Amino acid sequence: MDTESSTFETTEMLADFLASTPLLSESWRLCNLANQNSPVGFVANQVGSVGYVAFSGTLFVSGSDPSFKNLVCLPVRDGAGNYLFVPLHDKNEGEEPVLVQGALLRIFENMYSNPSFQNQISTLVKTSKSVIFTGHSIGGTTASLAALWLLSYIQSNSANLSVLCITFGSPLLGNETLSRAILRERWGGKFCHVVSKYDLMPRILFAPLDPIGPLIKLLLKFWHLYMTSPHCGPLDVQRNEEFMAEIFQFVLIHLRGLVEAGEEAVTGMFRPFGNYLFCSGDGAICVDNAAAVIKMMYLLLETGSPSCSIEDHLKYGDYVGRISSQFLEKKSFMLGELPESSYEAGVALALQSLGISSQEPVAGPAEDCLQAARRMGRTPNLNCANLAIKLSKINPYRAEIEWYKALCDRSDDQMGYYDSFKQRGASKRDSKVNLNRHKLARFWDDVINLFESNQLPHDFHRHGKWVYSSQFYKLLVEPLDIAEYYRTGMHCSKGHYINHGRERRYQIFDRWWKGRNVRDEDNRRSKFASLTQDTCFWAKVEEARGLLDDVRSVRDQRHSALLWEKIDCFASYAKTLVEAKEVSIDVVAKNSSYSLWLKDYNEMKLQMLRFRPQFSSFMNGEIVP
Repeated sequence: MDTESSTFETTEMLADFLASTPLLSESWRLCNLANQNSPVGFVANQVGSVGYVAFSGTLFVSGSDPSFKNLVCLPVRDGAGNYLFVPLHDKNEGEEPVLVQGALLRIFENMYSNPSFQNQISTLVKTSKSVIFTGHSIGGTTASLAALWLLSYIQSNSANLSVLCITFGSPLLGNETLSRAILRERWGGKFCHVVSKYDLMPRILFAPLDPIGPLIKLLLKFWHLYMTSPHCGPLDVQRNEEFMAEIFQFVLIHLRGLVEAGEEAVTGMFRPFGNYLFCSGDGAICVDNAAAVIKMMYLLLETGSPSCSIEDHLKYGDYVGRISSQFLEKKSFMLGELPESSYEAGVALALQSLGISSQEPVAGPAEDCLQAARRMGRTPNLNCANLAIKLSKINPYRAEIEWYKALCDRSDDQMGYYDSFKQRGASKRDSKVNLNRHKLARFWDDVINLFESNQLPHDFHRHGKWVYSSQFYKLLVEPLDIAEYYRTGMHCSKGHYINHGRERRYQIFDRWWKGRNVRDEDNRRSKFASLTQDTCFWAKVEEARGLLDDVRSVRDQRHSALLWEKIDCFASYAKTLVEAKEVSIDVVAKNSSYSLWLKDYNEMKLQMLRFRPQFSSFMNGEIVP
């Protein structure tokens, strides 16, 4: 066996750690209470500094689609205009919208609009250090949406509150874009989905349920009846063995198809997110990789039967009780040889916790699944580490451009950084800077390609190292790209830089910079910035130069007034930047493009003032015949 470089296999250890806390047992106790005795569909309780909100698994909305086939866009605002899930809509180019199951979203929206729910949440937020949302069955998706809503609220209000979501037998909620968005926001670790070995409910939305919609409706009715009246007993399921077998086989076949098709098949469909705690009568393991979760769901269901897949949805109380005590028990290797490494021992214990013996046919695939999950989890981080090494190797190119800027800003011609590069000759120094510009662009394009192809951590664009490195690169190099664009006359054939020539990487870096979590502070500068903070400033100067040329040649007074409005707007903007010292010293150099433009602008303004009596109406912004 090819042992991993990591010393330990951690899926079972993480499950044991969670089981050693009161989180699972207290969450299930409140879920059970909400299922049986909550007229409003939820129960709120505070234990010390921890607030719990448990949602009933019997929630439903009249008229909802029983087959759960309709995916709808996750709303940005509620009916009153308040923000709901804003951070989750910051998606990459080409991604489909964030979609969730429509009936499940309606259940949350009904709960959200309930004044009792809002009051309880408001009280818990004020009196608790942590809030835990939990729910069984359909209540689990309500808990997930409530957690996402509160996390979005906290992010926009900079509140200091910890949020966790624990679900039991929850169906899937949304598509792959939702899963990616949660990872990008670093919220994946805030969700723990407890799934029993055979439970059909968490797996049911992997299959297109149109053909079995009426059967699903009957199944939900049975589950709801048992949740509210557990004395009925799960043996009633045996009366419906035929249609239960049909549902079981239908879901199993489609799960098998997804696993065999691989990662690509899940795109555009329901997608797991967060951590999955798979539990059995022998223990539990924790898996956080979506592809591994899907495969593990299939492998475990394959060892079950129609009746146990239905009954398992109702046994979470038993499982929670067992795993909360079993973590204290010692596990051993009763059969076979001792594993050769601690990693192999961890894998063996994980399979044992799932109730899978080494003789079962699924043992090999389950072991491969755990190993693949570790590899897939480590690869993005390794790629990130390798990129950091490459960044250190290209830093000298950046340093040479910084040195070039310093020389230009001190030059006797007083043109500054931008204009010196735009009017450069064929010197070796200028050529080297231009070559370095291309090398840096190639590196950052490769970074973006890796990120968008999911070869880097999903929250890569939130890592301070990369946010600030990309921003510094943009501040330093984009003025050179603008200079080259206008030097080569590209604006004549394609149009001005901002709308027609700006590279996509700069637009992406703009979003990274705006998305960083920092508080606005009033930091007034006492001297000019080392680099102009608006990286498109020089492109705006070039456009303003073109507008002045147009004003000189235009005959139509109405058109002239519109041009002057744009020119004055830029002049005011530029003046604000210069006075706030948000520009580099090269902007105000004597012979810079901006200084020369400002001189022309002021002269034309003076000429207009001389003729003011003649064109007073025009100067007041009015056009007269």
